Amino acid sequence: MRFPLKTLALLVGFGCAQPLLAAQCAGTVGFGEANGRVLTQVANRAVGAACFNDLIIDTDAEGANYGSHGEFVAAFGALARDWRDRGLINGREYGELVSAAARSNVGKTLKLRVIAFNDFHGNIDGSTLTQSSAADGFSGVRAGGVDYLAGLVKQLRDGAPNSVVVSAGDLIGASPLNSALFHDEPTIETMNRLGLDFNAVGNHEFDEGKDELLRMKRGGCHPTDANSCQGNAVGTPYPFEGAAFDFLAANVVDSATGDTVFPAYGIKEYKGIRVAFIGMTLKGTPSIVTPGGIVGLRFGDEADTVNALIGKLKDEGVNAVVVLVHEGGYAPGSINGCSGISGPITDIVKRLDDAVDLVVSGHTHAAYNCTLPNRAGRAIPVTSAGNYGRLVTRIDLVLDTKRRDVIAARAQNLVVDRNNVLGAIEPIVPDAAIAGIVANYNALTGPIANRVIGNITATLSRSINAAGESVLGDLIADGQLLATAPAQKGGAVVAFMNPGGIRADFTYPGSPAGEGDGQVTYGEAFTVQPFGNSLVVKTLSGQQLYDLLEQQWAVGQPASGRILQVSDGFHYRHTFSASVSPLGGRYVCDGSVTLNGVAVDKAARYRVTMNSFLATGGDNFSVFSLGTEPLGGDVDLDALTDWFALKSPAAPTAVDRIVKVASCN
Repeated sequence: MRFPLKTLALLVGFGCAQPLLAAQCAGTVGFGEANGRVLTQVANRAVGAACFNDLIIDTDAEGANYGSHGEFVAAFGALARDWRDRGLINGREYGELVSAAARSNVGKTLKLRVIAFNDFHGNIDGSTLTQSSAADGFSGVRAGGVDYLAGLVKQLRDGAPNSVVVSAGDLIGASPLNSALFHDEPTIETMNRLGLDFNAVGNHEFDEGKDELLRMKRGGCHPTDANSCQGNAVGTPYPFEGAAFDFLAANVVDSATGDTVFPAYGIKEYKGIRVAFIGMTLKGTPSIVTPGGIVGLRFGDEADTVNALIGKLKDEGVNAVVVLVHEGGYAPGSINGCSGISGPITDIVKRLDDAVDLVVSGHTHAAYNCTLPNRAGRAIPVTSAGNYGRLVTRIDLVLDTKRRDVIAARAQNLVVDRNNVLGAIEPIVPDAAIAGIVANYNALTGPIANRVIGNITATLSRSINAAGESVLGDLIADGQLLATAPAQKGGAVVAFMNPGGIRADFTYPGSPAGEGDGQVTYGEAFTVQPFGNSLVVKTLSGQQLYDLLEQQWAVGQPASGRILQVSDGFHYRHTFSASVSPLGGRYVCDGSVTLNGVAVDKAARYRVTMNSFLATGGDNFSVFSLGTEPLGGDVDLDALTDWFALKSPAAPTAVDRIVKVASCN
């Protein structure tokens, strides 16, 4: 006779020589949980060191995992017959127990735990990462690191017989040096060991182009970079093993073949219940990645893509559908709040077919835990876990085993708390093997990352003022102008920097932003500018400069606009108010654009610096692509390090190059 493992352990004692002590049992035998519990008149008696109720696997805590109510009734029937045959119960009690089991709800539902995160961006080392939430009453909690992330994932999986681990995009790209230097192979390798199942592609998955992203899945060494394939040095396979998990890209189609670059969805089966996971990036990806890397690819509408797949999934016997989408929203407040949710995700969800049961989102780096109405008006859970692996979303789905569909869900964002300061019931045990891989990559990176390139006297922040200008944006633009002003480097007179390319602040000791020490290392500079874009100088007319500035709030830009950072000597005024003024208007005050105190002549020609991302029209700045007489220059990070070598110690400067006014009059 086949017993549950727990029952066998109690009966045979796993070979223990000493006799088992009789359990002290109270009450009567029951089936199920809480309000659905069915009680009998049969006394809860001992079987060696256990009680009847201990041996009936019918609660989540005991690991109940039945594909149907009938499966549970059959399993318990076998156990009850054994009790009867051994004389532990009589015939009447046997009948009462079997009848009660049949009347219970056990096996009519199945629980699935979805463990989700997003926007990891290669942050494998969490030693300097922190998480704060004023609404939740904590600040500066050390959080993250792939070893601790793996530890929490294991903890959550151990508490759930059925589970899946998913990422909503930007797993790689815009990464710290210890992952980016090796083309994010460290992130893929450690995620393999963490047990990631699905990653929906995000825009940053395309940072190095389609072919490199395919290598991330298939494995093998980078065709030109010797930093690739470090397995022999760090303890992973050589050559690079590629992703053991699936990349999903439902809305990314090869124009030549009509096929998706990666599978549109993956299906997992739990006790006969098939659950689909549809993954995709935001439809606006082409405007925020380097155009050359996505030539020949089409990016479809998120909701339309999902809805078109529902019929096919139903034909495959799938009723439960989870969407992993690299697009999101903003909800200020608690990491588990949804107050004032805004952004593209709300429109996407309200257009989704009613077959969708859960949406895991990303891209905005925000943390929220919402229920939002779909096309049918039914509220479904919509979650996001911030960024960098500092939070994880635990989502417990309840599936009806007869309908094979989701009937209930509960979600919670959890901090990947490295020091257990938030009082978790069970402290996180980091994964030692993963920690070793990270340490080995850190050792390879250390001599480069720790080289001091300069000093600062205060935090240099990328936070923008009301006009859209930041201290750090000014500094970076100044560095790029310095690198390209010489005639042989392009003879530039002004430089523009896209704000999305500035990924972190330079922090100073005692600042609320972090734990700086006044020195700036190459590794810190790389974290600020991780993309490795080259600088390009082109000729633009004065009129094109005006047109360029107006594109900051053209239709297609974020509601807050996308304000380019400008180098010293360039000034202008505008009337745009973030999230208030409508996109598509004209907001630059005519005659206010000046260069070194002289009004820009719309008919004149000016040599202008931009990075290679902007040069081909990135971030919807198509005017840059119209420039003539292009000349390539230094890598942007080299320009930044050279600026520090000349200008240290660096101090915050006045942010007055861009001025917001109520009226141009």
